[in-house]
Amino acid sequence: MIDFFVELGGSIMYPLYWVTSVILSGSHSALSPVFGYNSGWSWVLSIVGLTVVIRAALIPLFVKQIKSSRNMQLIQPKARELQKKYGHDRERLAQETMKLYKDTGTNPFSSCLPILVQMPIFLALFRLIDRAANNQARGVLTQDQVESLSDATWIGAQIADRFTGDGGWEVKAVAAILVLAMTATTFLTQRQLMSKNMPADAMTGPYAQQQKLLLYVLPVVFAVGGIAFPIGVLIYWTTSNLWTMCQQFYVIRNNPAPNTSAFTAKQDRVARKAAKKGLPPEPLVEETTEPETPPTAPPSASRQQPKKQPRSQRKKKQPPRKPDPPRAKDDPTDPKADQPPSA
Repeated sequence: MIDFFVELGGSIMYPLYWVTSVILSGSHSALSPVFGYNSGWSWVLSIVGLTVVIRAALIPLFVKQIKSSRNMQLIQPKARELQKKYGHDRERLAQETMKLYKDTGTNPFSSCLPILVQMPIFLALFRLIDRAANNQARGVLTQDQVESLSDATWIGAQIADRFTGDGGWEVKAVAAILVLAMTATTFLTQRQLMSKNMPADAMTGPYAQQQKLLLYVLPVVFAVGGIAFPIGVLIYWTTSNLWTMCQQFYVIRNNPAPNTSAFTAKQDRVARKAAKKGLPPEPLVEETTEPETPPTAPPSASRQQPKKQPRSQRKKKQPPRKPDPPRAKDDPTDPKADQPPSA
C-alpha cells in the first residue's frame, strides 16, 4: 500500500519536475557563457530566473487574490451586521454570508490561490536540489548539470547545503541569513497588505483576526522549517517574497482600497499633480461591492395612442343604441304632433 502511494505521488510530481527542470536548465544554459558552467552565480541566478518565470505566470491569480482580499475587507461591516442579526442561528448566518459573497462577487478562497499553486513548485524544486546533492538527476537535468549544481559554491556555501547539514560555519551563516531574509520578507509582505490597503473598520472581525494570525504564524512556520531547506530553495522563496512585495506595492499605490491610507496618499498625489498643471483636483471615485442594478426607464409623459382599426371593427365594439321611449300624441315636445296625417 505504501509503495502504491509513493508511485502515485511520483506520477503527480513528474510533470512538475519536468517543468521546473526545463526552466532551470534553460536559464543555466543561458547564463553559463557569462558566469561559467560550474559557477555558483550561474545556478543562483538560474533559480532567480525560475522564480521570475513562475511568478509572472501567476499574475492572473495574484490579481484575483488582490480583488478578493479587497472585497473581503470592504464587506466586513456587512458581515458584522449579519453576525449580530443571525448570531444565534449558525445555519442562517452561513446562508446569508454565502449570499453576501455571491452578491458582491467575493471568493474567500481566492486569497490562498497563489501560495497553494506555488507549493507544488516549491516541493519540486526542493526535491530537485535534494536529489542533486546525492548526484541523482530529475526531470530533464543531465548528470553533468546535477554534479555541477551539487558542487557549485556561492559565497562560501554550496547550493545544496542546508543549516542542519554537515557544513562549516560559513554554510550555517549563509543559511541563517537566508532563513532570516525569508522570514522577514514573509512578515513584511503580509504586513504591507494589512497596514496600507485595509480600511480601519475592517481591522476588527473574523477576517481581520485570520489575517493577524497568519501575519505571525506563517513567519514562524517558515523560520522553523527553513533550517532544513537547501540554500537554493531559500533563495527561491526569498526571491518570490520580494516579487510579491513589489507587485503589492504597485497595485496598492495605483489601485488602493477606499478608506485606507493608500487611498488618501493617492488623493494627495493626484491633487499635487493637478495643482502643478493649474487644474482643479479630480476626486477619486470609491469602489463599491454593491451589485449594480440596471436603471429603469422613466414612464413616458405622452399619452399612448390607440392602434388604428378598420371601421367595421369599431362598429362591432360600439354598444347598441337604446330605442327612444314612446311619447303621447298630445305631447307638445313632439315635432310630429301638429302635422296632419298624410293622405
